[in-house]
Amino acid sequence: GFRTGENLPWGRFLYVDDLSTLPSARGRGNAGALLEWLQAEAARLGCGEVHLDSGVQLARRDAHSLYLGHGYAITSHHFARPVSGA
Repeated sequence: GFRTGENLPWGRFLYVDDLSTLPSARGRGNAGALLEWLQAEAARLGCGEVHLDSGVQLARRDAHSLYLGHGYAITSHHFARPVSGA
């Protein structure tokens, strides 16, 4: 899934919430094609950037290679803290 938004640092953007490929379907170019489609959809929607977050686990190495190979850059660390009592 994905959504569009707008904020001060990014302007209008497309954010990828979920991107997953079944292990048995990996290596066939599907995820790369989807990333390229997201770029085109972002342009169609008037977005200046596409963003996504990805975990830092070693198991995510192939995903990170995919993103980097499609022109994405690692631009920040994402921090989160649970709220006690929530």
